[in-house]
Amino acid sequence: MKNIAVVHGPNLNLLGEREPEVYGAMTLADLNQEVTTFAQAMGLEIRVFQSNSEGTMIDFLHEQRKWADGVVINPAAFTHYSYALRDAIAAIGLPVIEVHLSNILEREEFRRHSVVADVCVARLMGLGYRGYLRALEHLVGFGVRKELDNQVAQSNDLDTGLKTCVNLLK
Repeated sequence: MKNIAVVHGPNLNLLGEREPEVYGAMTLADLNQEVTTFAQAMGLEIRVFQSNSEGTMIDFLHEQRKWADGVVINPAAFTHYSYALRDAIAAIGLPVIEVHLSNILEREEFRRHSVVADVCVARLMGLGYRGYLRALEHLVGFGVRKELDNQVAQSNDLDTGLKTCVNLLK
C-alpha cells in the first residue's frame, strides 16, 4: 500500500476556530502537515482533500479509485446521513477508514450513528489528529495482510508468505 487519499468533510476547513473545546486548536493546515510528514516517513504518497460539498467529495473519491490503495476519510456531518457518500465508499472498492477527531459516541445523540461505518474496514474516533496517523498505519497493515494472504494462497508455502511480509515492511 503506497498511495493513500485523505479526505476531510464539511467544516473541517474551520479547525482551530470552530469549537476548539471539541476539535482542538490545530488548524486543518497543521493537521495536513502532520499527516503528510508521517506518511512520508512511512514511504507513502498521499493526496489530501477537503470539501464542504457532498457531491465534490464523492467526485474526488471516484477519481481516486484508480490511483489510491486506500482512503482515510473524516466524513464529518455527512457521517450521519449521507447515503450517497456511503454508496461512493462502497463503489470505489478500496479499504477505507472512517476517522473522527472527537468521540462521536460521546456527543449528541444525532451524532452517534454512522451510515458509512459498515462500508469501512475500520473506524477511529476521539484520538484527535493522531487518529489520522493510526489510520495510515492500519491501512499499511491491511495491505501487508492482503499481500500475505495472496502469497500464501498462491504458493501454499508459509515461508514465501512470511518473506513477502518482511519485504513489504522494509
